[in-house]
Amino acid sequence: MRAVHALDYAGLPEADLVAKAKAGDREAFRAIMTRCNQRLFRIARAVVRDEAEAEDVLQEAYVRAFAAIAGFRGEAGIATWLTRIVLNEAHGRLRRRRTMVELDELETAQTGAQVLDFPGMARSDDPEADAARAQIRRILERAVDALPEPFRLVFILREIEELSAEETARHLDLKVETVKTRLHRARRRLRETLDAQLADVMVGAYPFLGARCERITQAVLRRLS
Repeated sequence: MRAVHALDYAGLPEADLVAKAKAGDREAFRAIMTRCNQRLFRIARAVVRDEAEAEDVLQEAYVRAFAAIAGFRGEAGIATWLTRIVLNEAHGRLRRRRTMVELDELETAQTGAQVLDFPGMARSDDPEADAARAQIRRILERAVDALPEPFRLVFILREIEELSAEETARHLDLKVETVKTRLHRARRRLRETLDAQLADVMVGAYPFLGARCERITQAVLRRLS
């Protein structure tokens, strides 16, 4: 009797996964979700600016996508198609949110949002280094969140997801030149915001109080005696 091998969905080309998903194969759709999850989550979060709500957006968008995938014509990649569904869902939530929540209440709710996992910010075994990275992430997150949405989305895709200008244009249905212009303006605004915020932080750089001060003074006194 010949052995039956489980299908390796993770290793299938995108076209095969899409074909199987269109036929109702949920494992194929799971593989598609796994490939797209991080990028789509970041896109959702770039719009709603809240981790928990971004997860809700993603789940609802995936449900809608699976129901509609039979109509996917493949004119763009599956990630581009899913991006537009995620953006529609996220913007729909923003519209509903604005009818229920005043702006000041919204801002208060957002202060407790978790931070984006920026590239190069992986955890280490050094708690002090992790705390410093977390503080930097929070500063970056607040600066990115403060960007107007069109700039914020382009920045997320270009700088965090590291897509090309052409790929970003396809995802957001923009002209390449528009992507380049928005990225330039986003970078400029971020520099201005971060310069102002980091100027305050720099005043307290290289602290020499507390335990370090005590350690040095004690060491000198021991040598003098």
